[in-house]
Amino acid sequence: MIRLVSLFFVGAGCAAVLALALGAGDAPERPRPMTDTDLPRYSKSGHDVTPLTDAQVSQLAASLDPEEARVILNQGTEPAFCGDLLDNKREGVYVCRLCGLPLFASSDKFDSGTGWPSFFQPVDPDHVATREDRAYGMVRTEILCARCGAHLGHVFDDGPRPTGLRFCLNSVSLDFIEQGADIPARSRPVPAQTAYFAGGCFWGIEDRFQHTPGVIDAVSGYQGGRVPNPTYRQVCFENTGHAESVRVTYDPARVTYRDLLERFFEMHDPTQLNRQGPDVGDQYRSAIFVVGDEQRRQAEAYIAELEASGRFARPIVTQIADAQPFYEAEAYHQDYNLKHGRSCGVQP
Repeated sequence: MIRLVSLFFVGAGCAAVLALALGAGDAPERPRPMTDTDLPRYSKSGHDVTPLTDAQVSQLAASLDPEEARVILNQGTEPAFCGDLLDNKREGVYVCRLCGLPLFASSDKFDSGTGWPSFFQPVDPDHVATREDRAYGMVRTEILCARCGAHLGHVFDDGPRPTGLRFCLNSVSLDFIEQGADIPARSRPVPAQTAYFAGGCFWGIEDRFQHTPGVIDAVSGYQGGRVPNPTYRQVCFENTGHAESVRVTYDPARVTYRDLLERFFEMHDPTQLNRQGPDVGDQYRSAIFVVGDEQRRQAEAYIAELEASGRFARPIVTQIADAQPFYEAEAYHQDYNLKHGRSCGVQP
């Protein structure tokens, strides 16, 4: 089992860098493949970065030529000044040769003089994994594609501002997509959809949706009121009419809107009017802010189904309203449970 490490960088002189080209040492283990118990994972930029299985990697590897396989699958290094992307000056994005995940942008590329394409930051930190590499009698930080585990190169702490980092890449580990060209499906973000739910304190609702498979992101905010850009204090004390709402961005290929509705009615008590447990006020009301007619139809149908089932002893008072402007809550409200290890909410 490998240990993915945080960005711990060790500088290297020319001799250490050139040692990369002398041949691969003992090949370190690939990142652990996904198991059936793993949840799908998404990056901040909305890409699916769920680790591929060994079978999926093997299928993709069938398209590699021998040199690409030596570098990408066996932690090899191409000779310095020989990569076809070293002097590439075009604008665009560099993606993983194996799985297509976007890794580095042309705007972050610089001439390091080392003989390999160099960048000072990835397009998204979630797209690059790191681990300690002790081959050749030195300590370095290897970089890999976070989705497929392809070997990319190494990162050092002798780069330019603003990061001070040098991500040193093998050209054969990358494909280049020029700006303006069609982006292949495997290199695009997930075609996400959005839903909005209010059910008491948004800390608890946000936290529970963040742990729902297929949810890309959940953000706390204010919705359904009369004042633009409200603050928490205004919502609590000035009767703005806003509900503490959560914007849920989700992958419809992994979770449906119906799934989200079911989850929502499991995480709060929809029979409490303008409150949720000890939290009292219309900002704590139960509400679904629908995006379009189809979400409205599904929400109304599911509430009718719940009413007919007798699951709740009292009538459901959840409001259904068209989605109104959503204002993100202050930073200290976001990821509250993650930061503090607790949340609020009442489960029926």
